[in-house]
Amino acid sequence: MGNYDDIINLPHHVSKRHPQMSMWSRAAQFAPFSALTGYGDAIKTSAQENEKNYEQPDDDQDYFDQQSYDEDDYEQSGYDGDDY
Repeated sequence: MGNYDDIINLPHHVSKRHPQMSMWSRAAQFAPFSALTGYGDAIKTSAQENEKNYEQPDDDQDYFDQQSYDEDDYEQSGYDGDDY
């Protein structure tokens, strides 16, 4: 005899006191929720404002434009370009 053999075939209990919950209400209990309402919108707004206010300094761009890579650097590192 198994652990639940005495109750496995009993009919499903239906409360006389509490009405059965609708499928919609039952699903709402398990639906995802946002613990911090409006937090996502605040982050998005902040990111947009930061992007508007950000200007890359000319000095940085000049530095990156002037960088050159010597073939000798790749040979010394052991990279032969055929890894893929």
